[in-house]
Amino acid sequence: MKVLKTTGVLLASALALPAMLAAPAHADDPKPGGKPPSQGPAKAPAKPVAVPPPQMSTVGGARLGQPGTQVNLLPGAPALPADLSGRSWIVADAESGEVLAANNAHWRLPPASTLKMLFADTVLPTLPKDKVHKVEPEELEDVGPGSSVVGLKEYYDYSVHDLWLGVFLASGNDAVHVLSAMNGGVDKTVKDMQAHAEELQALDTHVVSPDGYDSPEQVSSAYDLTLFARSGMQKKDFREYAGTASAEFPGKQEPGKARETFQIQNTNRLLAGTHGMSQYPGIAGVKNGTTTMAGSTFTGIAQRGSKKLLVTVMNPAAGGGNVVYEETRALFDWGFAAAGKVKPVGELVPPKSADTRPLGSPAQSHENTPAAAGGESGGLTTAVAVTGGVLVVLAGGVFLVNRRWPRSQRGRRPQE
Repeated sequence: MKVLKTTGVLLASALALPAMLAAPAHADDPKPGGKPPSQGPAKAPAKPVAVPPPQMSTVGGARLGQPGTQVNLLPGAPALPADLSGRSWIVADAESGEVLAANNAHWRLPPASTLKMLFADTVLPTLPKDKVHKVEPEELEDVGPGSSVVGLKEYYDYSVHDLWLGVFLASGNDAVHVLSAMNGGVDKTVKDMQAHAEELQALDTHVVSPDGYDSPEQVSSAYDLTLFARSGMQKKDFREYAGTASAEFPGKQEPGKARETFQIQNTNRLLAGTHGMSQYPGIAGVKNGTTTMAGSTFTGIAQRGSKKLLVTVMNPAAGGGNVVYEETRALFDWGFAAAGKVKPVGELVPPKSADTRPLGSPAQSHENTPAAAGGESGGLTTAVAVTGGVLVVLAGGVFLVNRRWPRSQRGRRPQE
């Protein structure tokens, strides 16, 4: 098992966007070995004007189904950041589930690799992390052109632990496909993910591929991605992988010799403090993504004092590889400053199995409705409480999870 390397109190990671003029239009990361593309970022083409649907899902509250920005500022509350360009975004309290502010929260948009949060939340508990698997050629055949990959080799052995590092750090679609094969195949994994999304009441989501690769029918929403992150962060292994900055990954193996390794880094720039972005204080994950159809997407979780926030930003209209992180940073700053000074506009609902008090309109599946970028169209709050270094997760008082927040680094130096 490889030793995970992290960044001190701040957990780190980095996103390297593909050159928009080349085939890696679906890639989230540089090639294995950690070096970003040598060419400068391509100038982003002008995006067509997109209009949110007039009526969206009201899961979590009626205000969340309305187009445009939803916020209730009380006296003394700071104004929302100016010039936010994300087509959809949400700021929520990770403990209470209260949505502090949102913009087109249920707009069904392409999710890119942020959908890997649902993949991990669905599949991670089913596979022992010490299980070793030999990669077969057919397991890599359907990895889409231009995908971000960790660099798996046919007939090489990898542990499940290694493969999850490849998913979370390198956003490796090759690792996703191998884990899917171990889970019974891509088709079964897609069905499992869809069923889990339904259980989480993430009803804007339609899964086509487990890795988030572009497909006209594959959509999610800022609301749903936030549900995936919240559910995933309640799992110890998910938290560990999402909060890992860098790790040594298995490389070339030759008989009679120690196996070579190479370093991989997480692709979350607010965690890594790379590509011109500084680390965001208290961040602990979760996942970024970039594809041609989705633009840039990001869901993050961070803590300041006793307050824990989740922020998701989808497809900023402004150009540049850092914009999704800059807007997320601004929304984190606003959310921490606005805590206790806003009236919530909705809530993050718990899973169906824990939902006893519907909020807003009854939850309905959108599986049979058109899945387009134009979009369409509760219960007991799941409380996530972090006190004294222990994360306590309550879903109707059913379960709890222990974790350090943020993970203690015991004096380790940040990884550059």
